[in-house]
Amino acid sequence: MSTLPMFGWLHIARLGLVQACMGAVVVVTTSTLNRIMVVELALPAMLPGFLVGFHYLVQMVRPRMGFGADQGRRCTPWMMGGMFVLALGGFLASLATVWMGQELSHGIALAILAFTLIGFGVSACGTSLLVLMSKRVAEARRAPAATAVWMTMIFGFAVTAISVGKLLDPYSPERLLEISACLSLFVVVLSFVCLWNLEGQGSSSELVSDLQEVPPPPKQNFKITLKMVWSDQQAKAFTVFVFLSMLAYSSQDLILEPFAGALFSLTPGETTQLSGLHHSAVLCGMLAVALAGSGRVAGRLGSIQSWMVGGCWVSGLAMLGLCSAAAFGPPWPLKPNVFLLGVANGAFSIAAIATMMRLATSGGDQYAGTRMGLWGASQAIAFGLGGLLGTAASDLARFVLGEQGTAYACVFAFEAAMFVLAAACAIWVGRYDRKGTELRHIPLVVGHRKDLSHEY
Repeated sequence: MSTLPMFGWLHIARLGLVQACMGAVVVVTTSTLNRIMVVELALPAMLPGFLVGFHYLVQMVRPRMGFGADQGRRCTPWMMGGMFVLALGGFLASLATVWMGQELSHGIALAILAFTLIGFGVSACGTSLLVLMSKRVAEARRAPAATAVWMTMIFGFAVTAISVGKLLDPYSPERLLEISACLSLFVVVLSFVCLWNLEGQGSSSELVSDLQEVPPPPKQNFKITLKMVWSDQQAKAFTVFVFLSMLAYSSQDLILEPFAGALFSLTPGETTQLSGLHHSAVLCGMLAVALAGSGRVAGRLGSIQSWMVGGCWVSGLAMLGLCSAAAFGPPWPLKPNVFLLGVANGAFSIAAIATMMRLATSGGDQYAGTRMGLWGASQAIAFGLGGLLGTAASDLARFVLGEQGTAYACVFAFEAAMFVLAAACAIWVGRYDRKGTELRHIPLVVGHRKDLSHEY
């Protein structure tokens, strides 16, 4: 167990600012540069789509990044190094976009390098940030802490998008480079200030070793450690849960507005408002789980695991509602349906993050980074595939079936099935919790003690 003091709300707020800095760089590369490539440079939309998907592919290195943090026993160097690499990648992505207007092939080559750095930076900083939270945030505070950090990140998204949008108007390549350079410098400096002396001088594992006068464990092999983590049935079940739930969550993101425009005849402004309604509902779901898992209310409004399962079930039900919307059209109450979907999405996502923080340190924190990296890689792969499959599946279904409503209904039905399977995996995760509880309550007969730890 950790001998270091648990984080208070000021420490959590500092981590939230670091998360917001990550989001500030990412939102510019995935939205602003996307628009410039497609509109100002008249390049195919497939190009920014490929680059965004590629940065998710790079995040398959998350387990290795988490393993490095485990071996070094400290998360701060990985967070600070990751933020520097991310900021550098963000600036190079802007430079590459400008270069595409002059030398397209050279600009694309630089963009691939830039998005590689972005993937590495997000992997190193994001994984280590979650590991540090799992080690230093008390269990009763994990759901509210996760909500606070993610709301800070969303706030960073909004502030950066609005600020960069105003500063970039009127657009010029020189102005883009100036803004990108200033943003990269700002996030590195702010992250350094937030992380300064936050973690302390030593890790919990090192302090425990000192108190017990036991030398620290020897360096481990990454492949052996990853295989050991994957052999844990609960960790494996949670990995599958993360993949299925995030695949369903991300698949809906790119087709919700086109669906509302095509079948409900909503204007671009109205579909944007519908997307805003969904995001507002996500925040409501996050706040509900934060309230359910905090202070004196904890347990009275349901456990975190029940919110995780229920959020997936209700998300699946809401997706079935969108299937009906695709079949019946405007008479269907689209806005209440989307709001219900958002609340359920927010509920299961924050409950999943709180569960992730708890499971990362179950049985000790020596493999917390590797576990967190495994789940982060699963999420990244799901997000990369989700954006591709959601749009491709709708186009394919429309081509085969020849009718938009049926095509969208098929895609929504697929996402509903993914949410139902994710709920089943969440129940699977909870069963291992009950097994662990039963193990802790097995009475030991004096004179016949038995070590049962190897059986689980």
